[in-house]
Amino acid sequence: GDILDDYLRTDGIWILTRNKQSYKTNNEKECAEKCEAERNFNCRAFLFTSKKLQCLTLAENAKMTVAFNSMDAVLYEKKIYLLQCKKGIGKDYRGMEAKTRRGIPCQKWTEKTPHNPNYTPEKHPDAGLEENYCRNPDNDEKGPWCYTTDPATRFDYCNIPECEGQCMQCNGEDYNGEVSRTESGLECQHWDAQEPHMHGFTLKHFPEKDLKMNYCRNPDGEPRPWCFTTSPTKRWEYCNIPRCTTHLLVSGLGSQCLSGKGEDYQGRIAITESGNVCQHWNTQFPHRHGWIPNRYPCKGLEENYCRNPDGEKRPWCYTINSSIRWEYCAIPHCDGTEQGIAGMSNTPVQVPLSEECYRGKGQSYRGTASITASGKKCQAWNSMFPHRHEKTPDRFPNADLRDNYCRNPDGDNSPWCFTTDPSMRWDYCNLKRCNDQTQE
Repeated sequence: GDILDDYLRTDGIWILTRNKQSYKTNNEKECAEKCEAERNFNCRAFLFTSKKLQCLTLAENAKMTVAFNSMDAVLYEKKIYLLQCKKGIGKDYRGMEAKTRRGIPCQKWTEKTPHNPNYTPEKHPDAGLEENYCRNPDNDEKGPWCYTTDPATRFDYCNIPECEGQCMQCNGEDYNGEVSRTESGLECQHWDAQEPHMHGFTLKHFPEKDLKMNYCRNPDGEPRPWCFTTSPTKRWEYCNIPRCTTHLLVSGLGSQCLSGKGEDYQGRIAITESGNVCQHWNTQFPHRHGWIPNRYPCKGLEENYCRNPDGEKRPWCYTINSSIRWEYCAIPHCDGTEQGIAGMSNTPVQVPLSEECYRGKGQSYRGTASITASGKKCQAWNSMFPHRHEKTPDRFPNADLRDNYCRNPDGDNSPWCFTTDPSMRWDYCNLKRCNDQTQE
């Protein structure tokens, strides 16, 4: 295969690292060859700039240091150093786990206390014996291990989950295996093909989703990996990927306060900003929905706590008020301030923040309303859940299909959206026409 297949590409990013070497190369492949041949340090990544044709081999990747935007730069990171899982016995495991399965910190491979090691970087230069990371230099059938910092325990095994190549974690968003048939046995259509089914899921538009060959993938947050099929009568279907028996270890307890959009919020607030009690995620009353906890095991959908499983502006929940389907929650900011557009008022946050009306058929509407006339929350245009569709941002580049805002990309009577209610595919939005201010 291509040498670049072993790297994860990220455009427009630069990382700071002290250990680096500069080379003149003509293209990314030549730069990758420099990284493979690097002898000054263990090359984990490289930066390439197309204008200056500059190649920088790096000892660190974005997981280990500070990153910032840089228009002309392209970062390539070796996938083997990004994987926090093992394939088979983990001989090639190069992750950063540094404690045993019982939680004891590992001893550094270069140290001689409390245990004098048989396996050292000098004796085994290709085994990745860096720092105190778990490794498998002796091909132990039980997988990666390390010498421990407990004088009473010379060594122990580490708790490294299986890689997605054999199974899937969570909803298989990071699955990069080679299954290429659907659960009913249909062969998958190649992602770079538009026959028999046209679609917008191309490597160009989703460079980080590993859309290679015709392998099953989950680029859009579906419950599990899927693919378009080669059958003209079946557009797409899920793939039968087994779930990993060993679960990924979630670092810490999750955030108890709001940072960013609050996608990592794991606190126990269960009331909306207007005072409505949240509906339990595992119930379908009073509001039916698709966010079922056992379908999304890594989204933290416990009890009725506020969460942000879909990349909304901030954590939210369905409410037990039958007339209000969902609302945002007031979560304390990690810096001490409180988040909330409407504060703690009794008004649901359903008011567009800029334009409050549309002109004509609303094809020029660029406001931020995202609620339908029936009170449903809009589905994001780049999402295929719960409704699969072809009104994607890349197919309608001039329609401003951002987030889940109401739009009219197809010349309908007024702005509309797909809804997050599995039982209602789409609806017109709760907007007024500018000229007469009448409710549409």
